[in-house]
Amino acid sequence: MSELCNEDLAPVPMDKRTWNTLNYFSLWVGMAVCIPSYMIASSLITAGMSLWQAIGCVFLGNIIVLVPMVLNGKVGAQYGIPYPVFARSSFGILGSNIPALLRAVVACGWFGIQTWIGGMAVMAVIKAFWPGFAEIPNIFPEWFGTSTAPFISFLIFWAMNVVIILKGVQTIKWFETASAPLLLISGIALLFWAMTRVSNIEGSFGAGMARLFDQPSNFQTSAEFWKVFIPSLTGMVGFWATMSLNIPDFTRYAKDQKSQFWGQVFGLPTTMTLFALIGVVVTNATVVIFGSAIWDPVMVVEKFDSPFLLFISMIIITIATLSTNIAANVVGPANDFSNAMPSKINFKRGGMLTACLGVIMMPWKLIADPSGYIFTWLIGYSSLLGPIGGILLVDYFIIRKEKLNVDDLYKRQGEYTFYKGFNFAAIVAFVVGVLPNVPGFMHQIGMNASISSFFETIYSYAWFVGLPLSGVVYFALMKLNSMTERSAANAEL
Repeated sequence: MSELCNEDLAPVPMDKRTWNTLNYFSLWVGMAVCIPSYMIASSLITAGMSLWQAIGCVFLGNIIVLVPMVLNGKVGAQYGIPYPVFARSSFGILGSNIPALLRAVVACGWFGIQTWIGGMAVMAVIKAFWPGFAEIPNIFPEWFGTSTAPFISFLIFWAMNVVIILKGVQTIKWFETASAPLLLISGIALLFWAMTRVSNIEGSFGAGMARLFDQPSNFQTSAEFWKVFIPSLTGMVGFWATMSLNIPDFTRYAKDQKSQFWGQVFGLPTTMTLFALIGVVVTNATVVIFGSAIWDPVMVVEKFDSPFLLFISMIIITIATLSTNIAANVVGPANDFSNAMPSKINFKRGGMLTACLGVIMMPWKLIADPSGYIFTWLIGYSSLLGPIGGILLVDYFIIRKEKLNVDDLYKRQGEYTFYKGFNFAAIVAFVVGVLPNVPGFMHQIGMNASISSFFETIYSYAWFVGLPLSGVVYFALMKLNSMTERSAANAEL
């Protein structure tokens, strides 16, 4: 076997490509039904949007990101190769580690965030049986950002993730398919609970629905609306920008192109929009039922009177978070880390590295501020991943016209060696795509006190700027290289 290959990076043989449309639909249900999806529209309403503006923003963002999702997914289904191997065709045999590791680091952050959220569900279950658990003396300094009980709960949920990681990628297929019906039914049941309780309080079904769905906008002018809507839309795209790159990690198991295409079309935008709507409606319901807005479903469930119902609800939240975390935040980075050292890092070792880095990144700080979560975290990493997506799409669909030399993707010396393993056209195009967003990001994290409105606007469009810009620059550089090579060949003749 080549030094650039191992069992997890090798093309999936045809007899093992068994995922059908239902499997991909279930995959997206398992990934989209999670607490960040539930909370994301509520954060938009907090920023001033009406209910339907927020839901529209979520839906449009997911329709947009669906396009590169199914296009990159086509590569996996066609050749059976994972994302980092696909990246070798554009960035080079060794240069592929740049987009792979960047995507891996982002996934480690997401893994930590989801694990922290799952840990809060675990903590709620423990408190139901041991009320004094939350009062355990804190052993951490103030700068650490959390206390003993939440951190113990976080580690318990972290261990659950590790168990599935060690069982391998095929366990993920089974887990996602098995949990999808439960997650959909549970979300609809929560929506029904909210509608019923509010209708009873308001005196009629119509009055209850008006109270839940008539969430007005706080914007006085269209300019105010667009100032919030554009970066929010970028954040919505950024939510799944990671998966739009590494979706070949899953579509490599597809029975055919139709399976991955229709499974994603039916699974991603519909589930994300439905669950965001459930989150907004239930949050509005908490204002009527409990007197204040509770945007965290774990805190909502904690208010249930029945200990049995509380326990079952927390188990469902735990399953939802597990299904998202393992699929969205382990498979990709595990393969990405494996690509860096194929002979030493396999899927399980890459998954464990992801899990450990997810703790080190202190995820409880990443989501402490809802506005920072969208405008710093989601938009910030979309400014990195958008340019990578532009390069991959242009290379595969325009430069190579959907033709890859699979054997050479695993050779040190071959079509994708470029210059010592690096394609500098891709690297330059990536840097050019990222640079316009740097001033805005630095301003967002407080390292640049004032910037021009031009760079602030550019940062709002981070993914939309980086993807086409890098794609165009990459196309121009590759064409220039091709012309230079032809001229050199003609000169030799």
